[in-house]
Amino acid sequence: MKVERLPPIVTSLKPSNHPYLNGAWTPLHEEVNATDLELIEGKIPSDIDGIYLRNTENQIHQPLGRFHPFDGDGMIHQIDFKDGRAAYRNRFVRTRCFAAEQEAGASLWGGLADPVQLAKRPGFGAHGWLKDSSSTDIVVHAGKALSTFYQCGEGYRLDPETLEQFGVEPWVPIDGISAHAKVDERTGELMFFNYSKHAPYLHYGVVDRNNRLTNYIPIPLAGPRLPHDMAFTEHYAILNDMPVFWDAELLKKNVHAVREHAGLPSRFAIVPRHGTTKDVRWFEAALTYVLHWLNAYEEGDEIVLDGYFQEVPTPGPKKDAPPGYEHMMGYLDEYSFMSKLHRWRFNLKHGTTREERLDDRVLEFGMINARFAGRPYRYGYSTLSVPGWFLFRGFVKHDLKTGESWSYELGAGRYGSEAPFAPRIGATEEDGGYLVSFVTDENTATSECILLDARRIQEGPVCRIALPHKLCSGTHSVWADRKFIRDGVI
Repeated sequence: MKVERLPPIVTSLKPSNHPYLNGAWTPLHEEVNATDLELIEGKIPSDIDGIYLRNTENQIHQPLGRFHPFDGDGMIHQIDFKDGRAAYRNRFVRTRCFAAEQEAGASLWGGLADPVQLAKRPGFGAHGWLKDSSSTDIVVHAGKALSTFYQCGEGYRLDPETLEQFGVEPWVPIDGISAHAKVDERTGELMFFNYSKHAPYLHYGVVDRNNRLTNYIPIPLAGPRLPHDMAFTEHYAILNDMPVFWDAELLKKNVHAVREHAGLPSRFAIVPRHGTTKDVRWFEAALTYVLHWLNAYEEGDEIVLDGYFQEVPTPGPKKDAPPGYEHMMGYLDEYSFMSKLHRWRFNLKHGTTREERLDDRVLEFGMINARFAGRPYRYGYSTLSVPGWFLFRGFVKHDLKTGESWSYELGAGRYGSEAPFAPRIGATEEDGGYLVSFVTDENTATSECILLDARRIQEGPVCRIALPHKLCSGTHSVWADRKFIRDGVI
């Protein structure tokens, strides 16, 4: 393996016993370019040509207050596959907050678990009391990668192949862009939403394949809400108003405390992809909170939406957590949320909603073959998690037509990343491709990349590729075919 190490960043972080600054959550501060990656096992397939990108959270400076893992600075990890070879590189996202703290040599903002008053200066984006670390999600659109922040940040553009950085995305509105923008690879369009503490509280927008904002409309709500994800079909966008949001009375005191509002339903806004506010239709469903949707599609008069229904949207403290971290670890766990694969059906003719459970296991962070996004599909791929740590121990493949499923587990002390689907070149089958994941092995203090054959994930990796350093755990990822990067559509 040939490794080029870039000049070090400025860091002031001190050793800590914090559970999210150790183990698989140990921050990584090194940036490298690595070629001639070494194979641990198997052979790198020659029938994929593209890039896997993953966003992670890596705290750089000593926290001002009570560190939360979502406060860490965004770092993009990339592995590039071509002609049966692989190369790796990683970069911090050079946000305006990153630059300011590098200049100061210290933290300037508190975090998710801290009081607003802790910030030493105003931030950027819609929720300026927090650092916009651009550390939540990453998508590829109009030939560039876009990193985003869950609390409606500015959105930062990078070259997906070189990780060269181009700064703030120019079309992002003043209220920012939430983490989960959606890309329709068939049209090249990107759909997004944002939320804020001022009326109308929610907006929805569309950006075309040439990176031009073509639609941006208000979706009025009764007050501030905390939607995390959206979905789309061929002709519609689906947004939500879940009854888990800030306590209104505490918010008047600038205290951001989330609670479940019993008695309120979950509500879904369905709007034509290029529609207006007057076109929005609302549907009600059982109370829950959903972090992530799997896919949606149109079927006759109905819109079908699949996602991860939380049976316990506001879990209590985790009793066996280290002292002082009981509450934090209680809600950073798929098991605490009891998130189950679930289906909603919205009848556009009758205005009714039907729901059904698709799997009783605790699952989350689902991925599909992106070529079927917004269209009828058959296969979904979910993660299995270790209780208490928000770490992925394996993957489950669902055949949503037959109800069958298959799984693969990584083994004790080994934790994967969200695993997008990489289609084989020329594949015609929906599951003709691979799942790609980074794995951090706490037994050896190393990281690797694995590829699973999506048609038979239970057989384990077709290859394991050594990485030059141990990665910190993180959140979301994306696969982009090189042709899609170049052309903007599949």
